Amino acid sequence: MKRISVLFVCTGNICRSPTAEGIFAQLVRERGHSERIHVDSAGITDEHEGQAPDPRTQRTALKHGLDLSHLRARPVRKEDYTRFHYFIAMDHGHMRVLRMGRPPGEWPRLHVFTEFAPHRKEREVEDPYYGGPKDFEHVFDLCRDAAEGLLAAIVQEHFARDGARAD
Repeated sequence: MKRISVLFVCTGNICRSPTAEGIFAQLVRERGHSERIHVDSAGITDEHEGQAPDPRTQRTALKHGLDLSHLRARPVRKEDYTRFHYFIAMDHGHMRVLRMGRPPGEWPRLHVFTEFAPHRKEREVEDPYYGGPKDFEHVFDLCRDAAEGLLAAIVQEHFARDGARAD
């Protein structure tokens, strides 16, 4: 059975990427794809390495029934380029850093997360760190929409022949 791995990436791995990881992992479980899709998140910096997601991120997720307290921040590592099929950046700056850090010959698919929510006007997932509760809520909603699109795209491309469904 083919197993696809997805790495969500933001700056410090305490707000956006753990939100995306948690939402996407929950969708993967609910849709019965846990054996087929591995999910993780990381930051482009190691500033928060080992820390749990920002308390505001956790509060927002808990409001939606999602516990992120077990997650811990980590930086993107060189070996991630061979371990993950998809790198999902939260913004175009992260995308540039990921492209520059990509070792020669390693070509995971690099996407900005909002590509999977074409019905939304946002072209990036803005950092809520310096904002308030509404900013964290907005990030959660945008990540939920993009996660639905990403899962549908992965299932369609990799598992559709097996009779798997995105919903």
